[in-house]
Amino acid sequence: MGATTDATPPIELETGPVPEVSIIWLHGLGADGHDFEPVVPMLGLSNTPAIRFVFPHAPLRAVTINGGMTMRAWYDIVPNAQGFGENAQDVREAEGILRGLIERERGRGIAAENIIVAGFSQGGAIALQAALRYSARLGGLLALSTYLPLATTLAEERNPSNNDIPIFMAHGEFDPLISLSRAQHSRMLLEQLGYVVHWRTYPMPHSVCAQELLDIGHWINRVLQRVGAATP
Repeated sequence: MGATTDATPPIELETGPVPEVSIIWLHGLGADGHDFEPVVPMLGLSNTPAIRFVFPHAPLRAVTINGGMTMRAWYDIVPNAQGFGENAQDVREAEGILRGLIERERGRGIAAENIIVAGFSQGGAIALQAALRYSARLGGLLALSTYLPLATTLAEERNPSNNDIPIFMAHGEFDPLISLSRAQHSRMLLEQLGYVVHWRTYPMPHSVCAQELLDIGHWINRVLQRVGAATP
């Protein structure tokens, strides 16, 4: 069940010289860091300082629900009565990977409050897992077509530094892999803990769509204005 790491560095795109903002964006099961690279020009970002987009690659591991095939995955997925469940040890290891990427950006001069953590599907689950437990206030949390992993531990483990982190959650109304009801339940759990969730649904399967990307871009612009990173 162990993962195989490699030395493949994250994909990085910078919208201008000397970035002041970092967006770390995690891909979904079976994809890699190139998966969301093409969306950057589709976000319609404007009036922002230079942004560094960081697209890391998940470790290679055997995935039980996919017949034990080896692929890039942030954690193993096993079938259960609810459809599937996540391997807790893998989730915590992936949380550590993302935490390390956040620390790396801070070491490169990006303030924690100017770092947005994003992810799709498995990547979104790890974004939720890591950001809500992180010890310094982050700029925002973007969780797409995903759910809250290790949900029963969040109340005890969450860090108050991110109690008011801006959260954007979006889901496909026809998602056959992670049901809309599961995502809605995750949203409810977050709101019960006091988080404010900007929630959107779209008429799509387990994917992203053009309107969603525009909405994400608007949300990023608002978040950067809120943390004072946007240019006049």
